[in-house]
Amino acid sequence: MAEHPAYPVGLRLTGRRVVVLGGGQVAQRRLPALIAAGADITLVSPEATPSVEAMADAGEIAWERRPYAEGDLANAWYALIATTDPEANSRASAEAETNRVWCVRSDDADQATAWTPATGHSEGVTVAVLTTDARGRDPRHTAAIRDAVVAGLRDGTLVAPHHRTRTPGVALVGGGPGDPDLITVRGRRLLAEADVVIADRLGPRDLLAELPPHVEVIDAAKIPYGRYMAQEAINNALIEHAKQGKSVVRLKGGDPYVYGRGMEEVQALAEAGIPCTVVPGISSSISVPGAAGIPVTHRGVAHEFTVVSGHVAPDDERSLVDWPSLAKLTGTLVVLMGVDKIGKIAETLIAHGKPADTPVALVQEGTTAAQRRVDATLATVGETARTEDVKPPAVIVIGAVVTVGPRTSV
Repeated sequence: MAEHPAYPVGLRLTGRRVVVLGGGQVAQRRLPALIAAGADITLVSPEATPSVEAMADAGEIAWERRPYAEGDLANAWYALIATTDPEANSRASAEAETNRVWCVRSDDADQATAWTPATGHSEGVTVAVLTTDARGRDPRHTAAIRDAVVAGLRDGTLVAPHHRTRTPGVALVGGGPGDPDLITVRGRRLLAEADVVIADRLGPRDLLAELPPHVEVIDAAKIPYGRYMAQEAINNALIEHAKQGKSVVRLKGGDPYVYGRGMEEVQALAEAGIPCTVVPGISSSISVPGAAGIPVTHRGVAHEFTVVSGHVAPDDERSLVDWPSLAKLTGTLVVLMGVDKIGKIAETLIAHGKPADTPVALVQEGTTAAQRRVDATLATVGETARTEDVKPPAVIVIGAVVTVGPRTSV
């Protein structure tokens, strides 16, 4: 029978059951788009990458920690089959066929009833590119077409750019605060040229879904109070892949040099003789408050702002922060990585003279669809953070600027 081209369609998955089998790299790359689509997602997998585990911990997906079993696709509208067990994949694919559930197979596109296109986004437009059939499909070709269309949309020309050349070495890219549109043009270009991407959990994870399948994604997620990839291991991974002549992107959240340990990686690469390009990113210390309607400075209110790390408590001997001096400042104090220490931080600031009624805002998951803002004062913020179950990543803003403008959302 002659092969027919695929019929392109956009699935409206809001509130509809989607089942993902397997918690590895494929799931890590595809889940963010499914979450953004509002799907009711169930992950079935004995294990998951740290980033996928974080999605479950945050309540974005339901995770059943076990292998696939017959009946898992019941009442599903869509399924992503991506386990490492070919036999389980085949059984799940057969169940999907029986129950008329559209399914994607990561290991065998010919046995799938749906294919995932190369997608990109620009100002409310989604570009999706599919090849005409399963034979000879070239992910690099479809990704290149996608990139050309998206680039044309972004610069208003819709003219494909010149062929992109890849340069071996490492690019240390600041991905911004979370919204994929807030990465720099240069950062996005380097990401499109990459052979290997080593990504943090706090980086703009939606960008990973735009990568073609041949790109190796290494999860360097540092999950609070959970698993993490030691810095030395990250450094070694950067060096190892760069020495193989690959184009490597180290994708970080915010800016690489603002609590991103970027200089440690640059130093390790320099010692190994590996060329490194540093691409600054938009820091969450400014952008997240702004997205929540808070200016870190404002005429007549705050003439300065101070950014401080809160990952070490004020009474910890490892702390390098002069908290007594910060308590005396009249400007804005922005605290990063301080959700679990904010009670002790507030007590210390009050003890050294900061008024107890100083306004405080906690902005969780800033610039993303999950952004939320919780307001308090220095006197109440410790208890408020607990009762409101504020979780990292969150930016904490302390000062009069918290109340000067209308509350906004992304």
